[in-house]
Amino acid sequence: MRKQRHKIYGNCPVEAAMDIISGKWKVVLLFHIMDGTKRFNELGRLLPGLTQRMLTNQLRELEADGVIARTVYPEVPPKVEYSMTPFGMTLEPLLKALWVWSEHHVKPRLAAEE
Repeated sequence: MRKQRHKIYGNCPVEAAMDIISGKWKVVLLFHIMDGTKRFNELGRLLPGLTQRMLTNQLRELEADGVIARTVYPEVPPKVEYSMTPFGMTLEPLLKALWVWSEHHVKPRLAAEE
């Protein structure tokens, strides 16, 4: 697990959760990986606005926190796959709830602005 920002989170467990999943791309990456194992380049294609460096950093942090697993296959060229760990799968209800909320509330607002 990477170093937490704080040693004690006081009375706000949400802060502890956000310490793990915060980052511009982490939740989106988790949503795609939750759908099934993904390769590095596949994730890059799913998120064209994400630089390769940022993708690497976000994946490393999620791996360090035990949310995703990284599997390297001894091939040339190297094959690397990312999948959810059992700990990461505990985020599934939260990610699905965000998707439903966005479909019902954000998407209609964006459509109304067009």
